[in-house]
Amino acid sequence: MPPALPSIREELHASLGQAGWLLSIINLTTALGGMAIALTADRFGHRRLVLLGTALCMLASLFGAYAGSVEVLLVGRVIEGLGFIAVVVAIPSLLLRLAGPGDQRRAMALWTTYMPAGAGTMMLIAALILPTNSWRTVWLLAAGAAAAMLIALLLAAAPRRELDRLPAAHRPVLAAMVEVATSGGPLAIALCFGAYSCCWFAVVGFLPTLLIERLGFSISMAAIVTALVAMVNVLGNLSAGWLLHRGVPRVALIIGATTSMAFCAAGIFVDGVPDLVRLALAGIYSAVIGVVPGALFTAIPIHSPRPQLAGASTGLLMQGSNIGGLLGPPAAGALVAAGGWPSAAWLTTLALAAAAGAGLFLHGREKRRLGP
Repeated sequence: MPPALPSIREELHASLGQAGWLLSIINLTTALGGMAIALTADRFGHRRLVLLGTALCMLASLFGAYAGSVEVLLVGRVIEGLGFIAVVVAIPSLLLRLAGPGDQRRAMALWTTYMPAGAGTMMLIAALILPTNSWRTVWLLAAGAAAAMLIALLLAAAPRRELDRLPAAHRPVLAAMVEVATSGGPLAIALCFGAYSCCWFAVVGFLPTLLIERLGFSISMAAIVTALVAMVNVLGNLSAGWLLHRGVPRVALIIGATTSMAFCAAGIFVDGVPDLVRLALAGIYSAVIGVVPGALFTAIPIHSPRPQLAGASTGLLMQGSNIGGLLGPPAAGALVAAGGWPSAAWLTTLALAAAAGAGLFLHGREKRRLGP
């Protein structure tokens, strides 16, 4: 959506307000319904939910490709959001079933790359094809990607008996939601992920503006560079699994990344830093801060109130992540408008301090639950 937004506004005569909703509606859908959808997975079946969500994403992209108005496109984005959250909250439970006990950390760390790798790749493709093609082509490509994934799932995942739906205690959904939402571990994980998302989206969201206004990049080149900066986040995701597997404590990853990257983020926004250095800092920031999602996803099996609520805990994590993604860019924009670019450094510093505090809380809780 971000690289295609100027073309969509021109063709469909979308206002700035409508453009904002087109960008944020998927985050809003996930922020509101993450845990509720995750709890349906135990009753509906995680594999079925992944198949249904992938099919919804395919149909939503096809629907959006032929939208004749902003309102119709917005409906497609809502459907896409439902499909996205259905897949995201259901897959971790399936991965934990497939991976051996010694591989679960690495499997979950690998899974955390889905957002920077997928979003970065799609942004890069969009930036390359939009100068000579309609934005509708991007939607058709997204539909094709979802269709290919759906076929792969039907061929490779559907026959796997170990992925069959497990017997589930049909406790009231509301009671399960309350149990997860009042448990310290899942709440701390959601808070930490939300603070991380707030900072990451604030920095990456404003990077195109910095590239265009300060470095003189074209719109398409700014989109390509931003996509590449987003994709280097994968390096941090994968590093988290590798470091955890070798005994590095989770708290060391979270505290180390958030503390050092608070200074890095401040360097991106404060005055007096050469513009090319800002760009380099943005790449380093995206790569290093990527260890936080890897550290948090692997904490879910430890901190869930019960093993049966791992999916709901993932849903709460996703809600925290998307609330942070919703609030970060507008909060940074408001601070910049009020006090200039250096003011945004206050947001990143405070949010990353909150993430560090949540990491310390998780460490103390793990010591009590797991022992030395």
